[in-house]
Amino acid sequence: MQKCHFSCRPLSPYRFMSITLGVALIIVTASVMFTNHLVRQLRMQEEQYVRLWAEATERMISAEEGEDLSLVLSIIEGNTTIPVYLLDANNQVINTRNVTKPAKDLTALYGPIELEVQDNGTTFRYSIRYDESTLQTRLRYFPYVQFGIIILFGLVVIGTLYTMQRSEQNRVWAGLSKETAHQLGTPISSLMAWQDLLRMRYPDDELIPQMQLDIERLNTIADRFSKIGSEPELRPTNLSGVIRSTVTYMGTRISDKVTLTFLDQCPTPPCVLMNASLFGWVLENLIKNAVDAMDGMGQITLTLSRADKHITLDVTDTGRGIDRSLYRSVFRPGFTSKKRGWGLGLSLSKRIIEDYHRGHLFIESSELGVGTTFRIVLEEAEDR
Repeated sequence: MQKCHFSCRPLSPYRFMSITLGVALIIVTASVMFTNHLVRQLRMQEEQYVRLWAEATERMISAEEGEDLSLVLSIIEGNTTIPVYLLDANNQVINTRNVTKPAKDLTALYGPIELEVQDNGTTFRYSIRYDESTLQTRLRYFPYVQFGIIILFGLVVIGTLYTMQRSEQNRVWAGLSKETAHQLGTPISSLMAWQDLLRMRYPDDELIPQMQLDIERLNTIADRFSKIGSEPELRPTNLSGVIRSTVTYMGTRISDKVTLTFLDQCPTPPCVLMNASLFGWVLENLIKNAVDAMDGMGQITLTLSRADKHITLDVTDTGRGIDRSLYRSVFRPGFTSKKRGWGLGLSLSKRIIEDYHRGHLFIESSELGVGTTFRIVLEEAEDR
């Protein structure tokens, strides 16, 4: 018997938002229709009440001296919600009730309800216009308030789901990174043992020190992977020394057609709270990115300077340059202009600098066909 397999995939935040908006639209449409029905009924009731109020007003105006007007007054005083205007024959307002803000255009109000009052054989003509009550206004706008609440609730749910999804992804990546660091430990230990054996047999071999550097490099990489997902330990560190060490290491491992230069413009060694291993990772990413941008040929200059207790490091290349519209996009995960690569280097570098070291990493300047300058800004440590 052939079995049917169903794949259960969680809804993406965007799909969930679409469904939420669809449901919200249905709810609001139904609410608007029902509310409009209620508003029409309320309007008819208010019209009947205003006509009764108009009759009571007409009766009070034409009442004779000594006539009992208690019922009429109770009807007039009973109107506490509907704004009404009493107009004379020239459409001039002579009295109002429940009016907090006079209408700019009286002809736009409901009515008119005409009144005729006889006094000593003379006929006086009046008219009454009225506006919708506060209750009717609130009822008419209620569906839109409801829609806004639903949208706000949907956005909160989407934000929560997105945060949970990101948190889960971060935990997965952190777990994979730590497992990678653990798996690297065994072959690195074997390489260190083989290197010791080669050093004993060939003590004068010039390649063995280079092997030592690469083994140390693997140890550094394993240490970096082990730190992903954990709060790194920051220590006061001589930034010039870290940069110089990275430049020395990378200088022998990039194209001979690339000139890598470090210009230290600080009169005294700058001290910064940092994790040297992770910061070196950032420098390597920026240098590799610059080499790729220059197609393996050009000049890379790292310039270190100090200003107002802030340390600035500029990494300048003579590569293709970056269009201004892409200044922010280059730091997004997955963004890459290379055929091969994950597009995570600059995103990871920005996170290391800004989240871990409380600094800033951004594109200071770039010109197409001329080159690009990435800038790192860190705060100098007080205890030097």
